[in-house]
Order: sequence, then structure tokens, then C-alpha cells
Amino acid sequence: MDQNTPRETAKETTKEAPAVAIMEPERSQQAAVRTALVVLALCFTLAVLGRGLSESFTVFLKPISENFGWDRAQVVSIYSLTWLISGLTAPLVGRLFDHSGPRIVYALGLFLLGAAFLIASQAQALWQFQLSIGLCVGIGVAFIGNVPNSMLLGRWFGSKLPTAMAVVYSAMGGGVLALLPASQLLIDHLGWRETYQLFGFAALGLLVPLLLLPWRMFSAGSPHVTKRSDPDFIDHSWTLPSAMRHHAFWALFSTFFFTAVGMYAIAAQIVAYLIDAGFPPLQAATAWGFSGVVLVFGMLGVSALDGLIGRRPSVLLSYAISILGIVLLWLLQYYPNIILLTGFVVCFGSMMGSRGPLITATAMKIFRGKRVGTIFGTISIGSGLGSAFGSWSGGLIHDFTHGYNLLLVFALASVILGMIPFLIVPALRE
Repeated sequence: MDQNTPRETAKETTKEAPAVAIMEPERSQQAAVRTALVVLALCFTLAVLGRGLSESFTVFLKPISENFGWDRAQVVSIYSLTWLISGLTAPLVGRLFDHSGPRIVYALGLFLLGAAFLIASQAQALWQFQLSIGLCVGIGVAFIGNVPNSMLLGRWFGSKLPTAMAVVYSAMGGGVLALLPASQLLIDHLGWRETYQLFGFAALGLLVPLLLLPWRMFSAGSPHVTKRSDPDFIDHSWTLPSAMRHHAFWALFSTFFFTAVGMYAIAAQIVAYLIDAGFPPLQAATAWGFSGVVLVFGMLGVSALDGLIGRRPSVLLSYAISILGIVLLWLLQYYPNIILLTGFVVCFGSMMGSRGPLITATAMKIFRGKRVGTIFGTISIGSGLGSAFGSWSGGLIHDFTHGYNLLLVFALASVILGMIPFLIVPALRE
């Protein structure tokens, strides 16, 4: 019987060793990719829940105002407060995420949402709605929204963050698509109080499975996403004061602010607008809910164009499509038909937040470092302030004019102002 000599055995072992060494990094990379996709799915689900529950107020607006006899501005003030508080809370979210990690942040968000809707189901006065739907939902949405999602995904996707954030931002559409028609159906069959109660118990029920997830692994990030993987990375040791002295900080802030003013001046009243234009309530809610479908394509399309034609042209194109959507909405009050309604949903709905992933990626690229969560959270105040001011101003304009024309002009001007930084600011033109 032939036997291998020690020298031959050593040669075979030497040949096998490089193969094993090659396989180990491949397995590690495959495991990291799988975990990254799980984290992406988790962020998407939380974004669907947060955005859908907050935007569902556009369906509750009419029944609540009719129940209490409040005018449009009073009721819209609840929605405005939601986004004001959400924006003002963003820096706190970023700081808490940097300090305590995602488990605490996301758990607090779900708890606040659940408690808020249970309180709202028993509300009898405007201040009670402002406390629950305005204050608590605003904080809850911030705690499961774009700031913590962008921070967590940044640890797993690195240079591919714009694409990952596009998927998560499209959750805005998924939430609207799923929960607006569902809210209308539940209100029709159960009543608005019972619907809020159902939302509250559902949010609280999700706390247990959320807390049981492997957060230590999720928080660690991918070993393949490091500073060394980006040869252009320079750590400027950004702090919030130093970032606020840079022109890019205020350019991004103003873009968030004015764009949110224009979009939310309309968004808060779209369902009511369509009903006033002659569409049945369920059709109006479903039409705006369908914007969730086209939003997914808008988000991914704009992010794909970022890699093909560049960030600035992609952003400017998205603004042009939004402007076309506002024009189509204006025509709908005079010519209410399915063709114009479809055009509006496709144009305005597909671009609702489509710029968000690119602006987020721009901010995180410029201000990378240990304090990026706090810095990006502070920039995000612009979005919250704009959403609040836009929806509140839209309600006031509607009550003052008893129509929508001046409101649409206001929204159009705001969207144009939001576009200007990408035309004139050097850091955003690259």
C-alpha cells in the first residue's frame, strides 16, 4: 500500500490553505450582505409604519373637523405640530443614536406612537389632539424615521447609501398606499375613535418582537464598510458648531425647509381637495394612497439617475416633475377627471420625498465623522419646520380665501425656492 511521505503531505496542506483563506472572506462578505438586507428590510418596515400612521391624519381631517365643528386651520394645526416636533426632535434622535444605539431609539418611537393613538381615541378638545397626534406622534415618527435609519444603514451600505435610502424613503409611499385607504375603510365601518384605538394597540404590540431582534449585530455594521474602503475620505473632525459655519449646512437646511413647505402645504389637504373637487371620499383617499406605488419608482428612478447623469441634474429633474404635478392639481378643480388625477398622482406623488435620499447622502458625505448623527439631525430640523409651516400656512390660506388657488401658488413658489441651492451653492453643484 502506498503512503504519502511527510514532504508530500506538507505540499498538499500548503495547496489547500490558500483556498481556505480565500473562502473565509467570501463567506464573511456573504453573511454581511445578508445582514445588510435584513437591516434594510427592518428600516423599511419601520418607515412604512411611521410614515403611514402620521400621514393617515389627512384622512381623519374631515371627520374630526365635522365632529367638533372646527375650521380647517384648527384641524391642520395638529398635522403641522406633528412635523414641527418631528423636525425639532431630529438632533436629539441623532445624539441618542450616537450614544445609546438603535434599540433604545426605535423602541421609544413605537411606544410613543402607540400611546399617542390611544390618547387621541379619547380626545375631546383641540389641545388633547395637539398633545397626542401633534407632540407624541411627532416625536415617535422622528424616533423611527429617516435620521436613525440613515445612521444605521450608513454602517452597512457605505457608498451605496443613496440606493438604500431610496428604498427606505419609498416607504413613505408604501405607508400612504397601505394605511390611507385602510384608514378610510376603518373610519367608515368603525368610526375614527375606534380606528385610532386600533392603531395604538397595533403599535404597542410590535414592541416585543422589536426588542428581541439581534441589535448588537445590527449596530456593529459591516466589516467591509470602513473609512479605508473610501480613498477620498478625509476626517475633518466635524462638530455641530463647525458644521454650522459651513455654507453647505445652511444650503441643505434651506433645501429641506422650502421643499417641505411646498409639498406639505398641499399634502395635508389633498384628500379634502379631491373631495371638494367632486371625487367620492374613498376614491380620493385611494387615489392619494396610490401615490405610494409611483413613489417607489420615483425614489429608485431618481437615485438611479444619480449614478448616470449626476446628483445635481437628477435633483433638478425631480423638482421640474413636482412643479408639473402642482400645475395638474390646479387644473383638477376645474376639470375633475381620471386623466388629470392620474397625471397628478404620477408627477407629484412620485417625487414626494424623492430628493430625500440624495440630500441625505450629500449631507452625510460632507459631514462624515463621529458627530454626523447630531449634524444631520440638526439639518433635518429644516424638513420638520418646513412641513409644519407649510401645512399650517396652507390651512390658513384655505380658510382666508375659501379656495385653493392662492395655496397652490404658495406651494409652487416654495418648491422653486427649495430648488435654488442646487443651482447656486458650490458644494451642492459638484
